[in-house]
Amino acid sequence: MTLSNTQTIAGLPVSGWLGGVLARWTLARERRAVYLKTRNELSAMSDRDLADINLCRLQIEDIARQAAYGK
Repeated sequence: MTLSNTQTIAGLPVSGWLGGVLARWTLARERRAVYLKTRNELSAMSDRDLADINLCRLQIEDIARQAAYGK
């Protein structure tokens, strides 16, 4: 009896180490997208709007990093 472990990424079946690499790459891309979106949205806000949510411009990178990577 043999077991087959097939993963799919974007609807395409992948297996073995290639599947792991692609899964990690996909996760990294998704996290990077969250980071960039958060950073860009906060950067577009005025200083007054940032003050309303108790942030300053120096905190934007840290907040975006925390939102994407949890660090």
